[in-house]
Amino acid sequence: MEIGLGIDPGAGLTFPQHREVARAAAQLGYESIWTPAGVGNDAFQTCAQWWGASAEVTDGGLGTGISVVPVPIWSAPALATAAATLGELTGGRFILGVGSGSVYSPGYRQMLGVPDWKPLPLMRDFLVTLRGLLAGERIDYAGTAVNLRGVSLGRRKDAPRVPVYLGALGPGMLRLAGEASDGAALNWCNPEQIAWSRERVAEGAARADRDPSEVRIVEYIRVCVDDDEDAARRALARAILPYALVQPGASKDHGYRAHFARMGFDAALSDLEARRDRGAATAELADAFPTDLLQLVGYFGKAAGAASAFGHLAQGLDLAIVRVVPIRPDEAAVMAVAEACRPLRVVSRES
Repeated sequence: MEIGLGIDPGAGLTFPQHREVARAAAQLGYESIWTPAGVGNDAFQTCAQWWGASAEVTDGGLGTGISVVPVPIWSAPALATAAATLGELTGGRFILGVGSGSVYSPGYRQMLGVPDWKPLPLMRDFLVTLRGLLAGERIDYAGTAVNLRGVSLGRRKDAPRVPVYLGALGPGMLRLAGEASDGAALNWCNPEQIAWSRERVAEGAARADRDPSEVRIVEYIRVCVDDDEDAARRALARAILPYALVQPGASKDHGYRAHFARMGFDAALSDLEARRDRGAATAELADAFPTDLLQLVGYFGKAAGAASAFGHLAQGLDLAIVRVVPIRPDEAAVMAVAEACRPLRVVSRES
């Protein structure tokens, strides 16, 4: 199992600090470094900075990846162009992860000014066209969300390959990952759900006459460490809240809300949503968030217990990413998690 490090904008790092963390990650034994993408965060620039800094201390630099880019804010040719450029810059050490964002939410669509695309056709369109463009093909494609006529990136024949992973939670998206992607990027899972997800990916691969082993199973696993365990618990709860609670008027049958309901937490989350709708502040919701859900899908607590918990949660993955939940937004808090889950410690606890 490969172990990567994941850092998001909430860490509050400057670019000099990003470069320092990337060098430290390479020295700690991590094999790759990852970030999510969104409005206000140019994840491609971040990955380029990480790779350049890590190449100063390890031959070829760390692998880098974005998990995931919400495709409604991009066109397929623009996204493929950015990915191809970073793939070439890093010598083939870049992976592009894509997802549907919250396209099932009316508020999200209104914010971005995008049509009522259904997530599965949307992602099929992007997977087919992105992988074709990145493979150097000339694309003619007529789909629900992507329509291209004779588009090519003009890549050199010896250009490095850029794998495309699909952010997937539900059975349909997982089958699509098996059918048409290079990897399935999971999120907020336990080992039982990882095994279930792998089965759905294999079903999709069989549908496309593919070997399921061609599709890597990867996941962010959130970790927050601090000697004050209650403070760490609240920080992890704040990190999960935007995923776990559905916005007023939106369906509970899609995305992360449905994901957590499948895990048995519908009633608890419905109670929190009712509190929020009555005016409860984020701090109150974090205090009331079910601890058993936090412990099921992540780790909070003292640094000494982090590697063992991470190793348990990573069972069944091809790539497990330590997604840093810093107790405060600074470099020291990021490095505390990176140190606690350094790959050698995880391996020693598994053996």
